[in-house]
Amino acid sequence: MKLAPSILSADFANLATEIEKVSNAEYIHIDIMDGHFVNNLTFGANVVQALRPYTKQVFDCHLMVTNPEDMLNALKEAGADIVGVHYEVCPHLHRTLAKIKELGMKSEVVINPATPVSVIEPVLTMVDQVLVMTVDPGLGGQGFLQEMLEKVSQLAEYKQENGLDFDIEVDGGINDQTIRLAKRAGATVAVAGSYIFKARNPAERLKILQESLNQGKMR
Repeated sequence: MKLAPSILSADFANLATEIEKVSNAEYIHIDIMDGHFVNNLTFGANVVQALRPYTKQVFDCHLMVTNPEDMLNALKEAGADIVGVHYEVCPHLHRTLAKIKELGMKSEVVINPATPVSVIEPVLTMVDQVLVMTVDPGLGGQGFLQEMLEKVSQLAEYKQENGLDFDIEVDGGINDQTIRLAKRAGATVAVAGSYIFKARNPAERLKILQESLNQGKMR
């Protein structure tokens, strides 16, 4: 399982330093919010561009915005690697995902807790990653919604039955206990924000997550 520390919970005034603390993680998760789709307002493509010289880690950009298509070219120029868009705000989801791929980035579809897996089945052949929100989007530090694990299991089963190869990411309430539940359900990427960056030693928390995954390795 790949780990994706979320800088939503990091010190905004020292993001380059914060990223360095979790340099052993495969991904850096960047939540981009516009204050409309969700109430919070965070980063944009300019922050992605500013951070890009400091690491070669995969920039996993989660767009919680009402018009994600408007940001795609800027994110490509800024150095984004994966771009996730919400099913709930994309009336032309196939076209949006295709545009992400055309720009040379990996595409991800995101679903909120109230959104069923069935509605995204038509695009699962074209995505590189599916993000299952395990909290309601917009704020860090929320509790893990364990009932979302059923969606992860559904996606893992669908992937296997149809010979697909997309990653399954979970985001929200991830700690050393819930990460093992997510992995057991079939998740392959885990986003962790508050658990890592609200601790005194983020690098140590990252190590704890990695050790927890090793302890829970399935045979």
